Amino acid sequence: MSESEEELEETPKKPSKKPLVFGLLAALIGGGGGFYATFSGMILGDESHDSNHAEEISVSELADVAFVEVNPIVISLRPGSANRHLSFRAHLEVPSQFQADVETLLPRVTDVLNGYLRALETSDLEDPAALIRLRAQMLRRVQIVLGDGRINDLLITEFVLN
Repeated sequence: MSESEEELEETPKKPSKKPLVFGLLAALIGGGGGFYATFSGMILGDESHDSNHAEEISVSELADVAFVEVNPIVISLRPGSANRHLSFRAHLEVPSQFQADVETLLPRVTDVLNGYLRALETSDLEDPAALIRLRAQMLRRVQIVLGDGRINDLLITEFVLN
């Protein structure tokens, strides 16, 4: 009998998994409750998104701007490139009070854009992110020609390599 009692005493008891299960369950319930409270707006809620205040939202007036079309530009690309021509069209967003001034200086704008586009390499045009970089460069050149505060943006409406 003493041998069977010793064998029973030697086998260690397995620790209970109840605290692990309860801790996991509490974490899931707490996470779900936190998500719901944040998502529904109880915590860090913004009152402008509340359905009761939807009628109070006012629409701001549009800025007083005019759009001046730049003459279309077609550029012959350098020999040996896969594409032969670049077709470019754009509009200038200007404050409406300067529309007449910008239209007067439009030949200078066309000249500076034509000169910039002709100086580009074919590899500059084929990069997927090229249009963003080119747009920023052209906008800066047009701002220099027109003067500060006379142009808000350069909107490219056509940029086709064929």
